[in-house]
Amino acid sequence: MRKFLFIFISSILFVSCQGQTNKSVGTTESSQPIKTLTGIDYETKLLAIKNPQLLDVRTPEEYAVEHLENATNVNWNGSDFISTVEKLDKSKPVFVYCKVGGRSGQAANKLSELGFKEIYNLDGGIMKWQGKKTSNATAIPKGLSVSEFEKLINSDKKVIINFSAKWCAPCKKMAPYLTKMQDELKGKISLIRLDADENKTLLESMKLDELPVILIYENGKETWRHLGFLSEEDLRKQL
Repeated sequence: MRKFLFIFISSILFVSCQGQTNKSVGTTESSQPIKTLTGIDYETKLLAIKNPQLLDVRTPEEYAVEHLENATNVNWNGSDFISTVEKLDKSKPVFVYCKVGGRSGQAANKLSELGFKEIYNLDGGIMKWQGKKTSNATAIPKGLSVSEFEKLINSDKKVIINFSAKWCAPCKKMAPYLTKMQDELKGKISLIRLDADENKTLLESMKLDELPVILIYENGKETWRHLGFLSEEDLRKQL
């Protein structure tokens, strides 16, 4: 009888411990401070909060060209990033964004380490911003128009277009071999490199929301495209 009672009590304790463990795990998963939201969800959340802490973590140069309304520029790569964000209220939501989402993702992780409880990161950055972008941003139109771009690619030679940016790490990795190929292919193939920040209107019209970009045209028609890092070997395969 005593043996049966011991087994019965032990079983109850085992089930009880399992229940407590599962509950604890569930609580941990639901308390994750970082949430990456699409443009619409990001905007909805942003507009629902009075005086939100909105951080543009790009460079001052990028911020000067375009930024979301009421955003504070805190350069992720700046030496004063941590000392600046430490002045914010960690108990209140903080919103971060960059150009395509890479730097803001890193900034969000750092904010979490610093003790911020509620962090929202814009998925894809402002290149994928699908909210009220026109009313929530200031922009200075620059670069080629669509008609000017069409003239650029209208050639009897194969044309390679590369969109890149100074702040884009994969773009920097590709730059040396693209520069080499420009000289090597001169007279045979046109390899044209364009700054994405200076051709924002053109990128939007072409629905390009990631960098770097490689486009190949023949007789004015697009025959191939690649978004993201591309090795020299893989590009040469398309030629």
